[in-house]
Amino acid sequence: MIRNPVVSGQFYPESPSQLKAVIEGMVDEKAVKEEVIGLISPHAGYIYSGPVAAAVISRIKFKDTFIIMGPNHTGRGKPLSIMTQGIWRTPLGEVEIDSELGKQILTTSGHLKEDYIAHQYEHSIEVQLPFLQYFNKDFKLVPIILAYSSGAIYKEVGKELAKAIKDLSREVVIIASSDMTHYEPQESAQRKDNKAIEAILDLDEDELLKRVDELKISMCGYAPAVSLISAAKELGATGAELVKYQTSGDTTGDYSAVVGYAGIIIRGSEMSPLTRLAKETVETYVKEGKIPHPEELTPEMRQRAGVFVSIHKLGELRGCIGTFEPTQKNVAEETIANAISSATRDPRFPAITPSELKYLSYSVDVLTTPEPIDSQDQLDPKNYGVIVEAGFRRGLLLPDLEGVDSVDYQIEICRQKAGIAPHEPVKLYRFEVKRYK
Repeated sequence: MIRNPVVSGQFYPESPSQLKAVIEGMVDEKAVKEEVIGLISPHAGYIYSGPVAAAVISRIKFKDTFIIMGPNHTGRGKPLSIMTQGIWRTPLGEVEIDSELGKQILTTSGHLKEDYIAHQYEHSIEVQLPFLQYFNKDFKLVPIILAYSSGAIYKEVGKELAKAIKDLSREVVIIASSDMTHYEPQESAQRKDNKAIEAILDLDEDELLKRVDELKISMCGYAPAVSLISAAKELGATGAELVKYQTSGDTTGDYSAVVGYAGIIIRGSEMSPLTRLAKETVETYVKEGKIPHPEELTPEMRQRAGVFVSIHKLGELRGCIGTFEPTQKNVAEETIANAISSATRDPRFPAITPSELKYLSYSVDVLTTPEPIDSQDQLDPKNYGVIVEAGFRRGLLLPDLEGVDSVDYQIEICRQKAGIAPHEPVKLYRFEVKRYK
């Protein structure tokens, strides 16, 4: 059974070279790859949702097989369908179905049925494949379509997936393919989507179902998302993170009727010790007013270096403060001090409250010693942070920030932060960071 692409030349380029170029312009090659149980990724035309899909897929460590669940936009075929054999083609090549796992899922499930028709013209799984193929063509696929049923059945399907995966001891990533709110004004879409995203980040599929129903959230892939959460919890999920959110209005400039797109990862392993230290510091300080003192320091905590702690809430910056050079006796204490400052003393934001804590994600950047440079030609916004200095005024910008893609823009932001005029002479310094998430 061969499933040929049906939206190439529409949702994404038909030419392999053009398709690679489009994806290359969206992905983050240097993103730290993480162990994940699953993820939520959008499935609109690449010009609209591609940046979100690219951002979330850039963050994952690949496994041998991807189970991809999508909604049914066509109304064709059986409502809860799986393909257990065959090949899916895209302009970037062929992806073989993992028949062993597919048949194990089919045997385990009391709800899924073997069916090709539901998949024949459905785009929600197809559009994920070129992003995966860009990073690694050596993987297999299990495609599943979930049409309308009950929340209880979607949850059961997730548990059945987890059981089949455990029974075969397979290394698998589960993808729920879904867009968010459809064709509402930007403010309304964001408000509704934030409510759905909050439930997903809590790994609470019942709350997601409740909010979709009560708020009338037109999230087309809520069923795959429910099954993903249900499976992920059975497989030991430890938390989730919103990697990126945007709407079609960010592409078109028309915010009167947008579609929302969210990229979310569900982790199955713990965060780095430094990031965990930042998280525990903020939570302890915000809830109890106390400062933690770690008993054991990992090797990266024992050195001395400048550190920046960044805090995001539902994908949006919520605080970022750090030190150019070390002010504490080690990186652990530097992280603790700057985590508290980011949470409570960033002048751009009010102090974080206890009710916000469950929606926050953290990253810790450990800086190399800044080195003076003679020319901005020695800078690269992806690889180097920059310090702009004029007398006692200094502005710093970390590397590899979303939306900062030129050296001129890096320097412009640093001048603004330090109150340095556009044509005022400056000294330039560059540094690198090791980013922990």
